[in-house]
Amino acid sequence: MELQQLRYLVAVAETGNFTRAAERCFVTQPSLSQQIINLETELGHKLFHRLGRRAVPTETGEMFIGRARRILFEVETAAKEIQDSPSQERRITVGATPSIMPYWLPPLILEATGRFPGLVINTLENFHAPLLNAVVDGEVDLALISMPVDDHRVAAEVLFREPLLLVVAEGHPLASKPEVTAHDLADETFVLLGHSSSLASQIQRFCGDHDFEPRSGHHCAQIRTVKSLVAVGAGISILPKSARTSVDPVSLVYRKLSGRAPYREIALVRHLQRYQSHGANQFITLLRENVRALDAGKRETGGKAGK
Repeated sequence: MELQQLRYLVAVAETGNFTRAAERCFVTQPSLSQQIINLETELGHKLFHRLGRRAVPTETGEMFIGRARRILFEVETAAKEIQDSPSQERRITVGATPSIMPYWLPPLILEATGRFPGLVINTLENFHAPLLNAVVDGEVDLALISMPVDDHRVAAEVLFREPLLLVVAEGHPLASKPEVTAHDLADETFVLLGHSSSLASQIQRFCGDHDFEPRSGHHCAQIRTVKSLVAVGAGISILPKSARTSVDPVSLVYRKLSGRAPYREIALVRHLQRYQSHGANQFITLLRENVRALDAGKRETGGKAGK
């Protein structure tokens, strides 16, 4: 039994198809299929039902695939631990959602370049659920996502809480209204990130808590697109305070909602059983320092959001 056979096995289980599994593993489909047959012969049990183009694990297959995942995880973790020497290049992959990545990761990478010359930070931008899966599968070392995080295999450290602000175009009636409440938004058209976005889910919950369903006119993949559409009056949106930048369209107006104003909690997520490398520790140290500096700045200014 070889580790490569276990990798092929897991790939077939995750893709549900021998051809797609072969593409993922960069081998030919006949070669991958033969390795699975060899593994089944060695074990004396079928691991997959071949249903046309679909490959569905048998009961024995389900049990063995779980073991295979744990074996591969342990091998990769052991290799990473051995290779992780302060005298060598330290490479980590950090994931973040589209509403976090452009505002937090670039300055952190820039600072890390000066402080930790051997640290190489790769990034992966994706929505909440895929990033959580990437942490569990070992595709990323760490991820910055919003709470809640419901998976017993990971640890989630809440770093900070930030308000979610109403964003409208300069000429919109809500831009100059003395006080804006959630109920003022009930008849508005929203510009939102895609359905997979945790920010979109938070907005849905906030509106639901105030007994209305947000009327969505636009679904976007990037915060920049949301801002551009709001700026031309295509609708309103709700964005994190950290998404407000000096390069925003000049016609954008940010308003703090009164009453039960929405907010989000950003967490650092890592696998509970994954070896935490020296490079990962350096990044976490840097991240925590930046969060503390942000908190100190809020205290100095009285924590006011402003319009």
